[in-house]
Amino acid sequence: MSNTFGSILRLTTFGESHGVSIGGVIDGFPAGFKINVSDVQKKINFRRPGFSNISTERKEEDSVEFTSGLVDGLTTGAPIAFLIKNNNHNHKDYSNLKNIFRPSHADFTYEKKYGIRDVLGGGRSSARETACRVVAGEIASQFLKTKAIYIYSFVSTVNSLSLEKSYNELDLSKIYDNDMRCPDFDLAKKMKDFILNTKEEGDSLGGCVSTVVKGVSAGLGEPLYNKLNARLSFSIMSINAVKGIEFGLGFDSCKLKGSEYNDIFVKKGDKIETNSNNSGGIQGGISNGQDIFFKVAFKPTSSIKRKQKTINNKGEEVFFLNSGRHDPCVLPRAVPVVEAMTALCLMDMYLLNFSSKIDNL
Repeated sequence: MSNTFGSILRLTTFGESHGVSIGGVIDGFPAGFKINVSDVQKKINFRRPGFSNISTERKEEDSVEFTSGLVDGLTTGAPIAFLIKNNNHNHKDYSNLKNIFRPSHADFTYEKKYGIRDVLGGGRSSARETACRVVAGEIASQFLKTKAIYIYSFVSTVNSLSLEKSYNELDLSKIYDNDMRCPDFDLAKKMKDFILNTKEEGDSLGGCVSTVVKGVSAGLGEPLYNKLNARLSFSIMSINAVKGIEFGLGFDSCKLKGSEYNDIFVKKGDKIETNSNNSGGIQGGISNGQDIFFKVAFKPTSSIKRKQKTINNKGEEVFFLNSGRHDPCVLPRAVPVVEAMTALCLMDMYLLNFSSKIDNL
């Protein structure tokens, strides 16, 4: 089950970075829902490699082909299967890495676990697989929008450059209007210049992607072991290069007193709300009706164009230089992936929530 995500809505993916194709099967999606296939392709294009000079030079069309589960774009209740072909292989880029364990890659751990590994692009451990998540996530997102639930992910930090404004001060509809996927255009330019300069040095950068979910009503979540924040954390931490996640004030909460942190309940019209959102929209593992807000930390890209020292499979110290095509910073292409995993998790939890009350049955 390590290749399957979800409880009721399930996504199983397959394929490797330099294989013939990658793809997935979505099971448990309700029948009778009209999918906008062109919007699925549009979202995939935002993750597609080679979209700008701050991404990998590998160019893939990432054209999505649905092979089952749809009739004229309408879901039938059958498994929804799809394929994305790999066309732009450069096997020679990895010919010198067969016996080498690259620093901070999955080479060593995969070989120790399975006794074998796919050298070409990291095989199954490659972020190439996340294209499948974006397909499924966009379909889930389209479902959530019919429930007035909207997900906005954006780059908020690149190394030392951080977004200082609150997301409430930003136009989140403009996230995809620049290559950085950052709604603050002035900061986006500084981030892009920083990445390009670092790329020239043969190095890489990490940072953060922030996410805001609007429209989730109070009551979504399944205590104790299926808390909404726990399930979201599980889904987000499965993304390549993610090293941490925090909700609301997150780790800064430990610097406050309870009187400073607590979200006070207030009556606004006929609704109960809170006068702050330090909890990030989740309390006791259940949504409280406020915006769900979390931030995800991504490490610097492991593949850099600098000579590095490492160990080969004989235990010998060796020097090597990456010759493959890699992102100097994964953040811009990670934005639709974070959105996708958030959507898949929320739709799964939404479907699961129907079993929580007898009047839903």
